[in-house]
Amino acid sequence: MTVKPEWLRVKAPQWQRVGSVKEVLRDLGLNTVCEEASCPNIGECFHAGTATFLIMGPACTRACPYCDIDFEKKPQPLDSTEPQRLAAAVQRLDLNHVVITSVNRDDLADGPQYRNRSPSLSSRASPG
Repeated sequence: MTVKPEWLRVKAPQWQRVGSVKEVLRDLGLNTVCEEASCPNIGECFHAGTATFLIMGPACTRACPYCDIDFEKKPQPLDSTEPQRLAAAVQRLDLNHVVITSVNRDDLADGPQYRNRSPSLSSRASPG
């Protein structure tokens, strides 16, 4: 049997920390790429207290073959409270660095404008 090099081994995350990140995300009704795209590194990121937030809903209007995010022709309407909830998550998780990405919403006439507006609203709502 071949022994894997140390740099290739991933230590199991402390599930208590992973659970606390998931709890905040569920409590605030937020989506992450980590969960929606079935990222294999979710344990490592959540253990570190990080997450890539996914705005504009959990479903995409495109069905890219390389992506595991759900496809829907008519996703749920946008939630105007999402930027404030995202800012609350940043504060509760005490994050210094935040990654925000979005699904494609070809069903929206102003999809790009909403996407560009949302992060700035979050940063304004975030204390500090």
